[in-house]
Amino acid sequence: TSIDMWGVGCIFFEMACGRPLFPGSTVEEELRLIFKRLGSPPTDAWPNLPLPFTFPRYSPEPLNTRAPRLNADAIDLIGKFLCYEARKRISAADAMKHFYFRSLGPAVHKLKDVASIFSIPGIQLNRDPGFRPSNFSKNGLIMKSRRRSMLL
Repeated sequence: TSIDMWGVGCIFFEMACGRPLFPGSTVEEELRLIFKRLGSPPTDAWPNLPLPFTFPRYSPEPLNTRAPRLNADAIDLIGKFLCYEARKRISAADAMKHFYFRSLGPAVHKLKDVASIFSIPGIQLNRDPGFRPSNFSKNGLIMKSRRRSMLL
């Protein structure tokens, strides 16, 4: 369904970038982040949805500013997953035909359901340039930053 494809877009971004695109902890915060990142939805996108919150009008920010390591095809696909209007959102079948997946080669379409994409020669996960090794202990576990631990 189209709501599932929105979720796929959020998961795709998080898997590729290592962090959520919309890390809100309340409904209001989540909506504010969505609107700030994607721009305020057009009034005709959700005509009968009364929101209990009011938000300022936001212009969309380019997704590549949040995901500089993703190529243009990946950014385009995420944008198609995160379309406000459900009927215009990309379907799973069309997403699999998107140029992003074609650029990975034909082997990606022949993978067994339980196989990792990283088993395909030439496909690898590269470290995020935003990676800060100071957040990791010697055994590789993420450590809380001092500021974060003070907030918890």
